[in-house]
Amino acid sequence: MIGRLPLDEQLAALEAALARNDVLLEVLDRVGVLGLPGWYVTAGCLFQTVWNVVTDRPPTHGIKDYDVFYFDATDLSWEAEDAVIRAAAEAFADLPVHVEVRNEARVHLWYEQKFGVPCAPYPSTEAAIDSFAATTCCLGVRQEPDGRWRVYAPHGLADVFNLVVRPNPVLAPRAVYEAKTARWRQQWPEVTVLDWPA
Repeated sequence: MIGRLPLDEQLAALEAALARNDVLLEVLDRVGVLGLPGWYVTAGCLFQTVWNVVTDRPPTHGIKDYDVFYFDATDLSWEAEDAVIRAAAEAFADLPVHVEVRNEARVHLWYEQKFGVPCAPYPSTEAAIDSFAATTCCLGVRQEPDGRWRVYAPHGLADVFNLVVRPNPVLAPRAVYEAKTARWRQQWPEVTVLDWPA
């Protein structure tokens, strides 16, 4: 079982699994060209690619979108983020998927209105990844200019390979976790979803 391998072997297995998703590789290549500070491709498109590989499904099965986080605290205006979003939309226009690009330095400005709970300003992209509703989502990758993969996985990779979804009650409300996991169970019935803590 990959989830019981030493971490260096899990990292190699992660790269091998993600490399089977041609759309993901294309997104990684194109984001690299955009030159966004502190960027990662993150969340569902990563762990769901792994789930697909582990369960012998097509690598892109069930993936709703491709999330790109970056961190630019030099300009917190909507206009600055929107300019990046428009540039990214042009860069990804010919791909048959939705790529969502967001400046994580701005999340605290809109999070409470959308989700009903306040969000302190994030100090980095990594801090934003830390706050996903499930620890399984807390995963980010990018390719460095020299071709090396940079992987951010604060909770490790065992749950990702073992198809375990574990709650991460640090910010997102329980309803977000339960809505996401309900969809995931439909697409990947093999997953084990752990209950939100009482």
